Amino acid sequence: MKRERNVKQKRKRKGMRDHPAEGRFVNILIGGEAGQGLQTAGAIFAKSLVRSGFSIHVTQTYESRVRGGHNTFSIRIGSEKVLAGQEAIDILIALNEETIDLHLKELTKHGLIIGDGEWKRKETNWIGLPFKEFREKTYWNTACIGVGAGLIGLDEQVVAKGIEDTFGKERSEENLKILKTSYHWLKEQAFEWKKLPDIPKPIKRLVMNGHEAIALGAISAGLKFCAFYPMSPSTSIAQTLIDYAKDMDLVIEQAEDEIAAINMAIGASFTGAPSLVPTSGGGFALMVEAVSLAAITETPVVIVIGQRPGPATGLATRTEQGELWFALNAGHGEFPRAIFAPGTIEECFYLTRKAFELAEKYQGPMFVLTDHFLADSYGDIEPIDVSTLSSVRPGGDPSSVKAPYLRYRITKNGISPRLLPGLSKHLVIADSHEHSEGGHLTENLSIRPKMVDKRLRKGDGIRSEVIPPDFQGDKKADILLISWGSTKGAVEEAAIQLRSEKKRVATLHFSQVWPLIPDQFTKHLEQSKQVICVEGNATGQLSQLIRRETGFVIKKRILRYDGLPITSQYILHHL
Repeated sequence: MKRERNVKQKRKRKGMRDHPAEGRFVNILIGGEAGQGLQTAGAIFAKSLVRSGFSIHVTQTYESRVRGGHNTFSIRIGSEKVLAGQEAIDILIALNEETIDLHLKELTKHGLIIGDGEWKRKETNWIGLPFKEFREKTYWNTACIGVGAGLIGLDEQVVAKGIEDTFGKERSEENLKILKTSYHWLKEQAFEWKKLPDIPKPIKRLVMNGHEAIALGAISAGLKFCAFYPMSPSTSIAQTLIDYAKDMDLVIEQAEDEIAAINMAIGASFTGAPSLVPTSGGGFALMVEAVSLAAITETPVVIVIGQRPGPATGLATRTEQGELWFALNAGHGEFPRAIFAPGTIEECFYLTRKAFELAEKYQGPMFVLTDHFLADSYGDIEPIDVSTLSSVRPGGDPSSVKAPYLRYRITKNGISPRLLPGLSKHLVIADSHEHSEGGHLTENLSIRPKMVDKRLRKGDGIRSEVIPPDFQGDKKADILLISWGSTKGAVEEAAIQLRSEKKRVATLHFSQVWPLIPDQFTKHLEQSKQVICVEGNATGQLSQLIRRETGFVIKKRILRYDGLPITSQYILHHL
């Protein structure tokens, strides 16, 4: 304790006693090794903030290893909606000393560091905890979180409730003692920090990440079967579904490989179970032939691809937007599809529902593109009233179908009557070869073009339901920033900053990246003085696709492909 008082006095002498967090937001980064419990502690901290009425955005980074390495859990906090994360750190909570060395340069001018008092740090913004007073090292993360929460003014009881909800009352006893000790220790010190504003009546909100929202969106749409082979970052979707499997009567199957997984899903869907396949780029590469099987058999299936840096294993636990063209061209032959790219937690929920609806209606494979960043990004959302949402109803009414039943009857809109096998007197046939209207294999070359055209006509219906890109800002802007998927929040925040500097700025965000309907957005491209596409890949895949579909050349791009997410600071720096 003597050393802590000396540190406190040094801070006073240097005029660093009271330094409020800069700006409207506070960014807290927790760093340490895998196995130190920073994700659990961070999640408790995040939920406590939302329960106190604040908005959050969590950004996680971690290495592909079970223990060791350097991991971070960054929580950006605001009393207004937080759109994205940031690099600059206001409070650095270090569970090991390496964290300080790696992130010291990212501290804001008045940033604070919390860590073990035994490290003998010389930084004047250092808060060293006497960990010997906090019992075993097992509880260091709880002690650090307690001090961090106390500094910004979180109520101790709210944090305690978060601990109890996470571990249960019986297993929380020691953690609650440490939490109480840390709050008491902090009160005895002279460290001051501008506390977060008090929110008298916090609005009840949910805390979840992108892949949890995808899983819940799928369940609300009527999901009954999920087959997967574990692969980061998509495994978290299946893990979430497993948590709900018993209550929601779901079947979740971990297959022996990715090929088996997608074929299981196609088989389940053929019999009437709405099906989902979560995977990542390397796993999806093995599924491509089966995508064409779903197309020619006209079987609904939803495929979620959690993007990460490639080729091959690449950076297994980092993020990228490198698989737009892969999803667009996957599968041999020509057939229609839709590709969604959610940019928020809410979009993850609703666009997954939309994918299920289109898959059932147009009888084929539909895609949702996420990425590692969105998978792990926790955020706060308003509760969703699922009682008003409908779910898909597989198959048609057998009584409305005349005999002989023609599974692939040629129709004006390309959609043929789909009956489920074993539920009526009609014989339901499926064939991976080209087939007749009745579903039987054929090499009649006069039938082939008719079947290709029938399947492609379904694309007209898909195009009629395309979600237009979201345009915000000045219609004749000096700068138009284009985004897709998880870059949405960072781009919107960068635009807000530029507008505060009296610049005419607009944003155009694509949450559906295929099909593209030029009439929905070309005018915005043509009216803007400078068009810049912001993407998490090396080649500007969306900007290339826009050029292919519209002829408009986007000359300027802000690209990131080092495995880290795009932030507003990154965009502004490159501008």
